[in-house]
Amino acid sequence: MARFSGKVALITGSSNGIGRAAAILFAQQGAKVTITGRNAERLKETRHEIKKSGIPAENILAIVADVITDEGQMRLINDTVRKFGHLDILVNNAGGALMDAQGRVGMDQDISVFDNTMQINMRSVVTLVQKAKEHLIKSKGEIINVSAMAAGHHGDPIATFYGMSKAALDQFTRSSAISLIQHGVRVNSVSPGFTKTGFGEAMGFPPIAMKKVISFYESHKECAPSGAIAQPGDIAQVILFLADRTMSSYIIGQSIIADGGSSLVMGMHAHDMLDILKA
Repeated sequence: MARFSGKVALITGSSNGIGRAAAILFAQQGAKVTITGRNAERLKETRHEIKKSGIPAENILAIVADVITDEGQMRLINDTVRKFGHLDILVNNAGGALMDAQGRVGMDQDISVFDNTMQINMRSVVTLVQKAKEHLIKSKGEIINVSAMAAGHHGDPIATFYGMSKAALDQFTRSSAISLIQHGVRVNSVSPGFTKTGFGEAMGFPPIAMKKVISFYESHKECAPSGAIAQPGDIAQVILFLADRTMSSYIIGQSIIADGGSSLVMGMHAHDMLDILKA
């Protein structure tokens, strides 16, 4: 029997990157999946990639929705339960680092950037968990939040608000884990390091610029001791581990750092990414 046979997983931000990789793996290992994002074309690509694995169409529910809205969240929960009958796994992957309209960084960014960053990276997670809670309690389910290496103890003068939002998410993971384990629901998170996704492009950087940054990091051991930047599938495997109660049953309220050793040396922050792009 497949690892997640009979399980239903809802993965936010699954139109690309880590979310897409997780959705494909969950489906390949027996789960019925709800995939969602704001970009209809990219969501179709995720659905196509899942079906290429031989997964029947009836095991996939694709919903174009904005996860920061009440209406979008209610549609995700209600349509998932309506189609599949229950919800076992919630992966809060949607998120991002937002840029200032004037190109400012760190503490110089407009406060609207802080508000919008907290809304997508923190508030949307809290409200979606609130809506999904009753269904996850019924199934004794799992919640996996996707945090970031940026939530760690080091400072980040460039993406200050992003790091703040992810640190808040880690605290939410710990606190909600204590609350929900009383009902049989586990909450954990993964904190990826730099990963080869569309993250940079979503911030407004062209693909060639992000390739330049990745090449720099991979060639500098103080940035990536492993000598490699993660692929989305590397992080997705950790998500599946945390969703598998057979494999990780006694892990509660923890954030697993998956960064190739970057946070052990934090050399990335010795280099200004904007300077790398200009070089």
